[in-house]
Amino acid sequence: MSRADELYRQTCLDILENGFSDEGLDVRPKWADGTPAHTIKKFGVVNRYNLAEEFPIMTLRRTYWKSAVDELLWIWQKKSNRVCDLGSHVWDEWAGEDGTIGKAYGYQLGKKYQFQKGAEPMDQVDRVLFDLKHNPASRRILTNIYDFEDLHEMNLYPCAYSMTFNVTGNKLNAILNQRSQDMLTANNWNVVQYAVLTHMMAQVSGLEVGEFVHVIADCHIYDRHIPAVKAMLEKEGFEAPAFKIDTSIDDFYKFTKDSFKMENYKFHEFNFEIPMAI
Repeated sequence: MSRADELYRQTCLDILENGFSDEGLDVRPKWADGTPAHTIKKFGVVNRYNLAEEFPIMTLRRTYWKSAVDELLWIWQKKSNRVCDLGSHVWDEWAGEDGTIGKAYGYQLGKKYQFQKGAEPMDQVDRVLFDLKHNPASRRILTNIYDFEDLHEMNLYPCAYSMTFNVTGNKLNAILNQRSQDMLTANNWNVVQYAVLTHMMAQVSGLEVGEFVHVIADCHIYDRHIPAVKAMLEKEGFEAPAFKIDTSIDDFYKFTKDSFKMENYKFHEFNFEIPMAI
């Protein structure tokens, strides 16, 4: 069983056994039939992954990691909010008439700021890349896309909203802060994305990967997802695959989704249709 499987199992069992149900409360999300989409949740979940030891992809069911990486590159590399720039259709339902998701995600990472007096403006991603190479001892290497000024023009508020990078010796550690996490549909998807991002940042900065820490404020399972989650937890996982990255790339913007491989990725079949709460 992979480390990702172990943490996923622990988190889900804790939610199911000790979580708080918002049944009876007025909630925003709805199912397709208009019924309120209630959850069982735990507050303040923290999961740690040692990227130097193992890549954190789950095997209890398949994670479509190439699509996850494609979305990551759409946000962090293309800095786009246009759904036509994305290889999958996961954001189609959030697109407005202009074909964008508003001033969310990639749009925020593409905004330029003057970080230092007299310096040329740059965006948040380029600032991280600059600091990792030129100021690795800094405790200010982070991004934040939860811009209150622009929230009213976002079709969806960011869930995974902040990354903090910290260099310890020659290792790059990272913390992902997430305000809300749907455990069935998106947990390992996000873990895979930001583990890959940490690998990318480390490689182009001449560093080794260290720890990836995932901090979740509201970690939940939707009521209609409970049977699928329980079925997954009955399975025994496989060992984690070997993660491979194209080591010839030294420019963050040269990575593609084909720059990565998962060797010997085994996973259990998943035969449930997952209803989506909107």
